[in-house]
Amino acid sequence: MSKKKQGGKAAQHVSPAGKRLGLKVADGLKVKVGEVLVRQRGTKIKAGDGVKVGRDHTLFAIKEGVVRFRTIDGRKEISLV
Repeated sequence: MSKKKQGGKAAQHVSPAGKRLGLKVADGLKVKVGEVLVRQRGTKIKAGDGVKVGRDHTLFAIKEGVVRFRTIDGRKEISLV
């Protein structure tokens, strides 16, 4: 039996922390100004009325309203009503 442990293998199985991406609000919920609606990599969901896109493609509210999701020509869009 070996007297040394196997070196380096255990450290290779550490996975990085999740980035907490995805939807932060559901359809029909009320939101306030500046509230984050979606965190995403790339613009998978498009910004509609009352929604702006941040530097990292985050969608956030620029006015108070109720969240509405819809699909136009196969592209998802989020807007405030």
